Amino acid sequence: MDWQEPGIILAARPYGEGGAIVTVMTESHGLHRGLARGGTSRSQVSLWQPGNLAELRWTGRLSDQLGTLSGEMVHPAAALAMDDPFALSLLSAATAMALEALPEREPHPAVFGALVSLIGHLAGGAEGVMADYCHFEALLLTTLGYGLDLTSCAATGAREGLIWVSPRTGRAVSAEAGAPYADRLLRLPVFMRDIGAPSDARDWAAAMALTGHFLSRDLFGAQHRGMPEARQRLADRVQAQIGEAQIGES
Repeated sequence: MDWQEPGIILAARPYGEGGAIVTVMTESHGLHRGLARGGTSRSQVSLWQPGNLAELRWTGRLSDQLGTLSGEMVHPAAALAMDDPFALSLLSAATAMALEALPEREPHPAVFGALVSLIGHLAGGAEGVMADYCHFEALLLTTLGYGLDLTSCAATGAREGLIWVSPRTGRAVSAEAGAPYADRLLRLPVFMRDIGAPSDARDWAAAMALTGHFLSRDLFGAQHRGMPEARQRLADRVQAQIGEAQIGES
């Protein structure tokens, strides 16, 4: 059997003489692995870089085999991000999170679409898509059954003034109800509830702390695994942005 579909390169590792085992994600087939013959050759190595968008073809005698992969470049996101450390960190984190969080061969069209959109807009700079990245992490939680409930206060039912999230339940908490427990709650940045609201590095850091708590506890923790290192590097990059902003303000 075989299929042909646009997809995202998530990972590639050398295999044998000149080949590569490549993991890709497509809308209809989810995460899929395949052997790219000559994948580490000079003519192909640039294609199989994480974050690139490509027209892919997978071929295998049986559906549960490793199969072989070939592809043609559609959008060289990895090369475009190479000279921008922040953009490269974001691209690496996004692909690593999809790779480590999602089960193989299980389609998740919403996650695929969000990742394609994020990659497509990254050429304009990481600052412009950091909010999208934070929403992408929240979407991963929702997709895998650990979604946050940010619609109303867990204590009062209020829909206004939601500035916290309970680290135990993942439900929003209003400023009034959460005041006595503020030191135990997770901050809820406005842009995580109101898509399109402005945000800065402090907001991104708070959002990553929020989603990171539940990703670590409920997803990776349940599998006795740590968060991908690429994700931590992005969090460090955001903290560096905060430091730079503070220097500029002083």
